[in-house]
Amino acid sequence: MKLHELKPAPNACKGVKRVGRGVASGWGKTAGRGNKGHKQRSGGQTSPGFEGGQMPLQRRLPKRGFANIFRKRIAVVNIRDLARFESGSVVDRAALIKAGLVKGDWDGVKLLGNGEIQYPLTIQLVLISSAAKAKIEAAGGKVEVVT
Repeated sequence: MKLHELKPAPNACKGVKRVGRGVASGWGKTAGRGNKGHKQRSGGQTSPGFEGGQMPLQRRLPKRGFANIFRKRIAVVNIRDLARFESGSVVDRAALIKAGLVKGDWDGVKLLGNGEIQYPLTIQLVLISSAAKAKIEAAGGKVEVVT
């Protein structure tokens, strides 16, 4: 047996339904789409959420609040998370990403003051809380606000 001699088993493959090929085919004239109407036209599929002309659910439900399209997504890092850095090292956004403390696409990183730190670090971030700044400086570290 050779590759060009291979065939599927008898009746294993069903042919494609060929519509619109004349009345004698059984699928002529309207080609199984029925008479007139939206779904009879070419490109006539209803959009998701269409309920046959009834007011759609997403328009019936009340809308509340405000969605700010200009909001900034800020990643939060706490002082206790900085334990994985060595004494005297520089902690900036790139270092936090490399250490795995910040993952994903964020507009900024903010350091908060939860936890304690025992050794000095140099922090170079845009957003730092006053409590975090006080704890870093109390441990002998340095805080530089990058713009």
